[in-house]
Amino acid sequence: MELFFSPLACSMASRIACYEAGAEPRFVQVDPRRKRTADDVDFHSVNPMGQVPALRLDDGAVLTENAVVLQYLGDRFPASGLVPPPGSLARYRLQEWLNFIATELHKAIFIPLLDPKAPAGAREFALAKVERSFGRLDAALAGRETLLDGFTVADAYLVTVLNWGAHSGIDLARWPAVQAFYARTLRRPAVARALGEEFRLYKEELARHQAA
Repeated sequence: MELFFSPLACSMASRIACYEAGAEPRFVQVDPRRKRTADDVDFHSVNPMGQVPALRLDDGAVLTENAVVLQYLGDRFPASGLVPPPGSLARYRLQEWLNFIATELHKAIFIPLLDPKAPAGAREFALAKVERSFGRLDAALAGRETLLDGFTVADAYLVTVLNWGAHSGIDLARWPAVQAFYARTLRRPAVARALGEEFRLYKEELARHQAA
């Protein structure tokens, strides 16, 4: 397998999942500005949308969309416990959280706050959604270690997007259960490893852009 990623992007959730599962894909870095891989291949030839993650399977098939890649990895390595069994209520709960993180947090809040090309008013529109979405998340995590009964790909996705909080002006201290989840999950070995590696790659990427 080949996992196409950009440092500290949402694709970091897939790296976390790989480390949790003991999977060893080939990681292929994608420059988010140039949309080219480290091998200087046009990333649009892999994913026409130009978005990470993308997962190229051993037979050459390519999967895109974060929630899909994450569930595939969990199903590919069932002993990891990263996804509940197909058809179970817990699996639908997992999909419920993956969709919530993708639509209510990632796309609706963090993208407008972090994208320098966001149109006028986008930041204010996103901030207006923060209280409701983070309030729901805080209530769901109160008294819980993880979103479901055990660490899943939804937790990997959530800790990835929460990592953008400090850079988007969102203070997690306003939601104690969310803040506690974030701090606790950062200490998981797979999460700490993924974050450390990607932070180093991110700094190297910034240095290259500044030197260009």
